[in-house]
Amino acid sequence: MKMQKTRHQFYLPDDLSEKLDMFAAKPGSSKTAILTDALTAWFDRRAGHELDQRFGGRLDRQNRTAARIEEKVDTLVEALGTFVQHQLTLVAHQPPFDRETALLGRRRYEAFVDLVGRRRAGGTPSLPTTPHPEKAE
Repeated sequence: MKMQKTRHQFYLPDDLSEKLDMFAAKPGSSKTAILTDALTAWFDRRAGHELDQRFGGRLDRQNRTAARIEEKVDTLVEALGTFVQHQLTLVAHQPPFDRETALLGRRRYEAFVDLVGRRRAGGTPSLPTTPHPEKAE
């Protein structure tokens, strides 16, 4: 199917007219093809800019939301990793539950929460070996 064409008359500044004549003089070129390509590119670029203006704010909000979710997931992963480390190293061979054991468990939990907070604040997600909190006292 052949594309319909409409004739247009318009004026160009002399310098643009000379450039158009120069490019149209090349074999296989025409003023119509050059202007058609130029206008198509201009409209496409303008449409892309309008999309950025229209959806840019929404995309920015989604990126910020995704970053917050990623930070929360990182915190949860760090907490889980630290918890597993505590379970495997600090809780082994624990005596039967009594008042002293409850205090020990409370101190370990507080040390666990403190350690996760320090690691998240420092940005170091690795799990280095740490001294036992009860030995530090």
